[in-house]
Amino acid sequence: MMQKTCNCEAMTDQEKLKFIQDVIEDYDHDPSSLIQILHVAQNVYGYLPIEVQEHIADQLDLPLSRVSGVVSFYSLFTTVPKGKYVIKICLGTACYVRGSKRVIERLEKILKIKLGETTEDKKYSLEITRCMGACGLAPAMSINEELYMQVNPDKLMDILENLEGGEIQ
Repeated sequence: MMQKTCNCEAMTDQEKLKFIQDVIEDYDHDPSSLIQILHVAQNVYGYLPIEVQEHIADQLDLPLSRVSGVVSFYSLFTTVPKGKYVIKICLGTACYVRGSKRVIERLEKILKIKLGETTEDKKYSLEITRCMGACGLAPAMSINEELYMQVNPDKLMDILENLEGGEIQ
């Protein structure tokens, strides 16, 4: 099946729901397509609010508990909005040994959030991940899938300020 795309940020909530409805129809309301439909819904909304899960459950004739169970089981899915920039810090062995914990501590201080949180302005989310495959250049982190290697606390302000060419508040 061809992957549908949308200019989701410009869409109203009603248009987003219609887009998801069209995807569900493309999958013939097949419950075995739940994961694919959830992927699309998360791409549209940026996360999976309960109202969207309820709509999908209703359209696929599934209990909400089944849909929510899939959402909570897979770490790829989230039920909370993410920031514009999702920062993931590697806590794999090499990164941890080479100081990723200090990187996390500095980011928490700079962004004024803890791991798993998003800044009030919805600009940054802070998460951990396991091995990013850059062990030789640890510690590593990614921001929206762009990999940064040999990161240390002193480099963080420059990295963050270069994201949009602006200063961190």
